[in-house]
Amino acid sequence: MQRLRLKFSRGEELKFISHLDLIRLWERALRRAGVSLAYSQGFTLHPRISLAVPLPVGVTSQAELMDVFLSRWVSPNSFIAQVGEQLPRGLDLLEAWPVGLGIPSLQSQALFAEYKVEMEMEKERQEVEIALQSLLSAKELPWHHYRDTGARYYDLRALVDTLWLIGCYGSLCSLGMRLYCDARGTGRPEQVAQALGFSQRPKSIHRTKLILS
Repeated sequence: MQRLRLKFSRGEELKFISHLDLIRLWERALRRAGVSLAYSQGFTLHPRISLAVPLPVGVTSQAELMDVFLSRWVSPNSFIAQVGEQLPRGLDLLEAWPVGLGIPSLQSQALFAEYKVEMEMEKERQEVEIALQSLLSAKELPWHHYRDTGARYYDLRALVDTLWLIGCYGSLCSLGMRLYCDARGTGRPEQVAQALGFSQRPKSIHRTKLILS
């Protein structure tokens, strides 16, 4: 058996598909490519593939990580060539490399996700910088959002590692965010933008990096 770790990007064409649909898309592409997938044990067999951190709907990325278990060895270059031909526009396989079968799962290794967030310029540059420093200086930031099961209350500050201003260009302001995505919870860029005082939703959110333990 072989375990390959993949790095891939998701572009504008596929940013509105769900996490489950993305998994199904990968399963179809892998089967069409003819690679020898390993399957889970149990009554219902599933290909052994897993993503590090689900990408929210509406977010693009250049840094998604996924592990694929194969029943027969294949070179990473051959795997990229075979599978890359089966992927739709907006999904690009960037890298593949072997990792040990016994190392912890991607999900358990995920620590941070970094984002580039484009916002409508509602503030002067100096006001944005002050808002960033104010949030980072806060000891806690009580927050809540609503789910189907009701309101969820938590400390948003505890999900933020660091924030920075990339730049302001015309009517847009570009922010960098490194947010936690571990056992304590997953930081959401749109909530952080709201906490910074922006009244509108981000124009775009792009995941630039996943950081593992």
